[in-house]
Amino acid sequence: MGGFFAVASKENCVLDLFFGTDYHSHLGTRRAGMAVHGAEGFNRAIHNIQNSPFRTKFEQDVEELDGNLGIGCISDFDPQPLLVHSHLGSFAITCVGKINNADALIQECFEKGFSHFLEMSNGNINQTEIVAALINQKNSLVDGLKFVQEKVEGSMTVLVMTDKGIYCSRDRLGRTPVILGKKDGAYCASFESFAYLNLGYDHLKDLGPAEIVYMTPEGVETVSEPGEEMKICSFLWVYYGYPTSTYEGVNVEEMRYACGRMLAKRDKDNVHPDSVAGVPDSGIAHAVGYANESGIPFSRPFIKYTPTWPRSFMPTTQSQRNLIAKMKLIPVDGLIRDKKLLLIDDSIVRGTQLRETTEFLYHSGAKEVHIRPACPPLVYGCKFLNFSRSSSELDLITRRIIQEREGDNPSAETLQDYADPDSQNYAEMVEEIRKRLNFTSLRFHRLDDLVESIGLPKCKLCTYCWDGKE
Repeated sequence: MGGFFAVASKENCVLDLFFGTDYHSHLGTRRAGMAVHGAEGFNRAIHNIQNSPFRTKFEQDVEELDGNLGIGCISDFDPQPLLVHSHLGSFAITCVGKINNADALIQECFEKGFSHFLEMSNGNINQTEIVAALINQKNSLVDGLKFVQEKVEGSMTVLVMTDKGIYCSRDRLGRTPVILGKKDGAYCASFESFAYLNLGYDHLKDLGPAEIVYMTPEGVETVSEPGEEMKICSFLWVYYGYPTSTYEGVNVEEMRYACGRMLAKRDKDNVHPDSVAGVPDSGIAHAVGYANESGIPFSRPFIKYTPTWPRSFMPTTQSQRNLIAKMKLIPVDGLIRDKKLLLIDDSIVRGTQLRETTEFLYHSGAKEVHIRPACPPLVYGCKFLNFSRSSSELDLITRRIIQEREGDNPSAETLQDYADPDSQNYAEMVEEIRKRLNFTSLRFHRLDDLVESIGLPKCKLCTYCWDGKE
């Protein structure tokens, strides 16, 4: 995943760009960058943010950068924005998404006369450079952006900044958002709708799927109309989106309240915990919704240590992530000892962290620990966004259990059966997860309830990681 922010202003835009980009720090933890254009042309700064927040790395750059046009990004993967000079002129480019057919696209570029790509230290090609190469195969930036939407298998949202304005291109099926804001003398484009509010911008519009706009200090022009089909990522509401963000008219915090209410309705009177809690931070709103619906008190038996962990920093290795997930949550003994707890987390991926959390609760004196994930079991690895660092579907606890039960290559029909909440295979898989992770009880959010919690038609949502349907 990743986040982006862009500004086109009649005045210096650097402060707006700095704060707007910083408000996307929850979406990426490896690289960040800002590029601006002003009287002295293009200028850029890129920093590693693995060990410190965006703000601390870019404070000095705010003093040095100057321009009225700017794009910034937070990335979990490749360094960007890139500065490019081609037959289309000079431009800066940043993107969010996933290219599944990168090798084929690189080979196609070579066959069309492209001489080389710059290999990064890990041996891979920066996907933003691949996108730039695709754009440069056409005779205009707009045609090039349309070509990217056509050729990339996966998803790709792109910002391109020239010396006159900024092109904003939402991915073909709208899996990630692009949201525009306006104020006197300036326009902005953002992944997160809240990122511009404290900067004085008002909401202008959400780009439609595949829509391309050209943004200048004077206005915003649609240069390629939106498509009809949309598949926005449902996981944005469940986990990735910040609580104050709104996508397609649906606020993240309100959706999570609705999700918790649906979980409580499914439970009815089957469990009798002393309190309901959410795993900080993404599980908290789901737990508030559950508590409000059930009448069971909400509590916070874990408090995140925000002086050290003010953002969603996570290192790249699983062992380090497990340690940090444990270290940043501080228990409250009086809310745990001799208590029956119902705990809501956004999801169960590998299960390692939640198992350790549950064991710690028992060690701290909890009588019962009931788990209610705020989404269905993850059965399929995401093909469209880099929302998980999993290198294999066998990183998913569901797929490991299915492999043990069905062998190495279960059929599509078999996987569909395990994803069906009304099937016997589903019930047995959930019970096996419960036993392995040592929960008192386990009930996942149903997909039909999740869709209802969001409130958009299912045909507008990407639910691939749960039901395998593209």
